[in-house]
Amino acid sequence: MSIFQNAKFYTTVNHIKDLPVTRAEVAFVGRSNAGKSSAINTLTKHGGLARVSKTPGRTQHINFFEFGNECFLVDLPGYGYAEVPEAVRLHWVELLGRYLQTRQSLIGLLLIMDARHPLKELDHKMLTFFQQRQQPVHILLSKADKMSRQEQNKVLAWVKQQLQAYPDASVQMFSSLKKAGADEVEQVLANWFAPYLAAQND
Repeated sequence: MSIFQNAKFYTTVNHIKDLPVTRAEVAFVGRSNAGKSSAINTLTKHGGLARVSKTPGRTQHINFFEFGNECFLVDLPGYGYAEVPEAVRLHWVELLGRYLQTRQSLIGLLLIMDARHPLKELDHKMLTFFQQRQQPVHILLSKADKMSRQEQNKVLAWVKQQLQAYPDASVQMFSSLKKAGADEVEQVLANWFAPYLAAQND
């Protein structure tokens, strides 16, 4: 049984001062419309848990989903293109930056990229920015179902080569539509959360 399948929405936050007290959390981040919300829904086996939209920039706050023992999956606003006013976009940039820089209970980052367009400039900036925390990053190359197996292998090999500059990062192919790669990412996150979930038995 998945440790995430009983996840439920907990709260939504638009200001750092309103962040809830948590034991441990993993943040889902990526370019707008890369598939963050779909990845959360696939991982939790709950199709409507995180709001999915074809309109980039729909996630405008930090959304928390609890799955046990004060452990959370966190859906962050997408970066890059978004159909929002400039003032709102700048607020997102500050909110994201401060959260990723200062959040003490953040134990790792799940970075989602469209497998057809991986490691764009903003993705590199995110990796470099987060690298200072010396915490693990796991990359999901999403929408893999839109590529042939040969194309997937080629992209995966290229991304792995590029990640040599980021020793804390790992990567896999992923498809929310086909549920491909779901078991792999679940195991990665289960390992990250294991010490915090085990604490409930102490």
